[in-house]
Amino acid sequence: MKSLRAFASRNLKYLLLSASERITLEYVYAALLLHKLGKPVTEENLTSVVKAAGVTPDTVKVKALASALSEVNIDEALKNAATMAVAAAPAPQAGAPAAKAEEKPKEDEKKDEEALAGLASLFG
Repeated sequence: MKSLRAFASRNLKYLLLSASERITLEYVYAALLLHKLGKPVTEENLTSVVKAAGVTPDTVKVKALASALSEVNIDEALKNAATMAVAAAPAPQAGAPAAKAEEKPKEDEKKDEEALAGLASLFG
């Protein structure tokens, strides 16, 4: 519980999440903790870690996470996530190329909005 509080105090993003999103993150943190300790990520272990954090476990979320992670190589997923985060942060360029870089996200946002509008029409 102490480490969760320390994490929350260091990360404003965490504090801005809704209560249900924070609880979902706590399940993921429990899975990461179990993995770090070399324990199997099972329903029972996840439930006990979440209870120890002071949260009433939601059995549906516990079962879903345990099932989802049963076929995942967590070490490999963590390595890929770290690599993706580094690759996603390109070095800024000076002058005109920076202006062009700013224009592209606007076009991408329009495309995303159009795609979402089309997707929304499917659900009436």
